[in-house]
Amino acid sequence: MGFSSVAAWVAACQETQLPMWEVILRQDLDQDTPEARAASLKQMKHMWEVMKNSASQYQSEQRSYSGLVGGDGARYAEAWASGILMGDCYWNAAIATALKVSECNACMKRIVAAPTAGSCGVIPAALIPYLECYPDTTEEDMVHALYLAGGFGNIIAERASISGAEAGCQAEMGAASAMAAAALTFLRGGTPEACGNACAIALKNLLGLVCDPVAGLVEVPCVKRNVIGVVNAISSANLAMAGITSRIPADEVIDAMGEIGRHMPESVRETAQGGLAATPTGQKIAETGFEATIRLIN
Repeated sequence: MGFSSVAAWVAACQETQLPMWEVILRQDLDQDTPEARAASLKQMKHMWEVMKNSASQYQSEQRSYSGLVGGDGARYAEAWASGILMGDCYWNAAIATALKVSECNACMKRIVAAPTAGSCGVIPAALIPYLECYPDTTEEDMVHALYLAGGFGNIIAERASISGAEAGCQAEMGAASAMAAAALTFLRGGTPEACGNACAIALKNLLGLVCDPVAGLVEVPCVKRNVIGVVNAISSANLAMAGITSRIPADEVIDAMGEIGRHMPESVRETAQGGLAATPTGQKIAETGFEATIRLIN
């Protein structure tokens, strides 16, 4: 995907009068032929199917090897069904889906890294319930939304990072949330400019988020941070659709994220040496968790 900035992508949409997903699809093709286009669409449809399956094939009884993760997706869905939770159908379905898909990753099930395995629950949680809660939406719309999300993800990766080891969780969860926010804005009929604002707002909200996995596992706090990622994406898309803009352009927000990541101590960049991983409870979990995992393997 050939754009190095959101501004250039938006300008291309204005010049061609094509939707963002179409512009990025054409940029992604080595040759703009019917065969190449069909192959690209087939691949994206496949990724969409894998995303849906990671949610629909969730098993509530399954636990990760460490025992830290599993069952929360079902627990949340049950609480939602009981009527004790706040929020509408889409909001709660998104939270439940984020938990389920993230738990699937921790339990070694098949997922789509979007853009990473640790943040794999955000985009499915934004899109799968959307298709269910907004019946005028089609499967084709979802595929188009994935192209758009991928375009924003690629720019973030090129200008900054999507790696927790390089720039902290702001790079992983922040990127996923920004991608999802832009995709939702597109689905709601937002302009390319609005999609850029949604991306900027979502990423701004998660600037400085550290990567501090307890015991070095993509489980705690990663699974629950996927919930924050999708809730932030929905809120940011709503702000953009309301005409609220980011005072700092998307490209500058992305650049700022990269700079913040470069200043982050190594202890909070996926090393499990700082943050929650370094708390007394986090260290105790690491000790007991590794012992339990070794027993399981042996």
